[in-house]
This record gives sequence, C-alpha cells and structure tokens, in this order.
Amino acid sequence: MGGSSFGERFRITTFGESHGGGVGVIVDGCPAGMKLDVAEIQEELNRRRPGQSRLVTQRQEADEVEIYSGIFEGTTLGSSIGMLVHNTDARPGAYDNMREVYRPSHADYTTEAKFGLRNWQGGGRASARETIGRVAAGAIARKVVAELHGTEVIAWVSAVADIETNIDTHAVTRDRVEADPTRCPNPTTAAAMTDAIDRARRDGDSLGGIVTCVARGMEPGLGEPVFDKLDADLAGALMSLPAAKGVEIGSGFAGTKMTGRQHNDAFVPGPDGRPRTASNHSGGVQGGISNGEDLIMRVAFKPTATISSPQDTVDSENNATVLEARGRHDPCVLPRAVPMVEAMVCLVLADHALRQRTARL
Repeated sequence: MGGSSFGERFRITTFGESHGGGVGVIVDGCPAGMKLDVAEIQEELNRRRPGQSRLVTQRQEADEVEIYSGIFEGTTLGSSIGMLVHNTDARPGAYDNMREVYRPSHADYTTEAKFGLRNWQGGGRASARETIGRVAAGAIARKVVAELHGTEVIAWVSAVADIETNIDTHAVTRDRVEADPTRCPNPTTAAAMTDAIDRARRDGDSLGGIVTCVARGMEPGLGEPVFDKLDADLAGALMSLPAAKGVEIGSGFAGTKMTGRQHNDAFVPGPDGRPRTASNHSGGVQGGISNGEDLIMRVAFKPTATISSPQDTVDSENNATVLEARGRHDPCVLPRAVPMVEAMVCLVLADHALRQRTARL
C-alpha cells in the first residue's frame, strides 16, 4: 500500500495492521552520535497506548517497543532505525459481523473502492494503531529538535464537544497535561470533559474535540517559501492523523474577522539581538518560514466513528442493513491523540531543521 512514508531528510515508513502480528516504523536520516535511550521512546508510547483509563478503549496492549537496528550502546549510528511493537491483545473475531458490511464514516468502503479488497479486521492500515510507528519515530524527532534548537513541543486537549478551556499557552506544562486522564491542563474543565465522555459512552455514542499544540524555542528560518512551507507541511502532517478533520495555525479562521491593522504582528527589538513580534497572530510562521515565535496549532478531531448504537449502512452487495458494532473502542479519541499530534509536529520540525542545515553556506 502506498502512502506509508513521510518526510524528506528525516524520513519514516510505518508498517503493520491493527490485528496483524505487530506494527512498527523505519526511521531514516537520524544523525549519528545522538544519545538515545529506549525508555525515551517507550515513555511516548505509554502515553498513546490503549487501556490507560476508562475514557479510552480497554484493549490491553503494553506496546513495548523493540529496536532492531540503528542504535548501538545507547547512541544513534546514522543508519536506519527499525522499531517494532507486537500486537498481543488483538481480537479479530470481534469484527466477523463486519466482513461484508461497511462501517459508517470508516475507511471500509473507500479502501475497497481503491484497492478492490480490504482487511476487515479492525480497519487494517486505516486503524489508529498504525500511529504507534509515528509516535515511536516522533520520540526520536523530539530529541533531534531539542538538541539542535532547544525546541519543546507540548500538546493538550483544549475542547471536547462544546466544553472548552482557554488557557495561556505559555502556562501549559507537560506535568499539568499528564495530571488528568483527559489531558486537559485545566482541572475544572477536565472534570466536565470526563463527565461528558462518560455520558457518551453509556449512551453508545462518541465525542470529538480539539487538541492544541505549541512548539517553544523555535529557530527562525525553518520551512520553504513555496510548496514546502512549514505551515503547509504541518497541516498535511496533522491532517494525516486518524479522525483529524481540520487544522488551524495561529489565528486560523478567527483571523478572518480581524482587520489587517489588528492582525499584523508588529516587530519589536528582541532581547536576544534579533527581531521579535509584539503579538503572534501568525502562529510563528510567516511566508511559510518560522519567525522564531512559538508555533501554535489546533487540530479538530471528529467523534469516534465506531459506536455501540445501531447504525444504518449497506453490505458489499449494496443491500441495506443495520450494523451493531462490537469490540473495544475509544468513546473520545482526544486524550490519546495528544502524543500523536506532538509526534507529527516533532517529525516535521526535525525534517525541516535538518534541511535548513544545507540551505546556505
């Protein structure tokens, strides 16, 4: 299947299916000589794994990563890094009733329309379990951008359905995000989100929402001026995540309600000897290139497509039928989407950081 590789200089290729033997990733382009502990990769996978709380799918997977190449005595070699996570709690039998039925808002019909066949056990490559490879590779990319520029990437759940929190992006820390299973750093809002997710699950329904992400300590000059703009690559990366339906950078759609005078980010002398901006409506990117301010992004995720309520659909012979889904599924993807968003941002930033090193003498 095509479309499984991402990046130019820092490039990844993911593989595996939800109910196959395992899922993993090959990372190419990681510089040699970087200290890397498998525990740093495992930490990110633990944040993504199922079964963390009652708010997510109860599939029990340890998601323990095995590294097969590219690292020796805790140091990257500059060669391809191969990583694999075995599936240990796959239950393909839970999908027997979906063998000939198209699940609403899933990739069942579209995958079959493209390839003429599909893996009906859990969605195959379209399953969110594919993101294990992205998160594992993102952990390496996170270290690359931290060592090159001191960049820090933090994401959090800022909205579930119509429950929102408006928190200062400068005040969010990883500890605050991880303090609650919702991964919302505002305790009051997190409690309301938990109640809403619980109600949806009990009702056989699901909820969507928004993940906000900030990259601090950005280096100016990352990105290309035409097709490979930093914001364009970020948007494409984030939209490639399962259930993502929209991306905003900086002011996003709200900027359309402002005038040019209101929206323009005035330059002021910076304390570090380079220009800074008095505001950040641009979200850290101007002309497709980073300006050194914080990168600010928001990603909209739709409600989980698999719900336990009966749904109208058709079978492979185009006969009307009713689907009653079985299996273990997230009533809300938002809490587990946080490390996925961070991973994709880190992958884009690592790729552009390495590309920038050859942009001029």
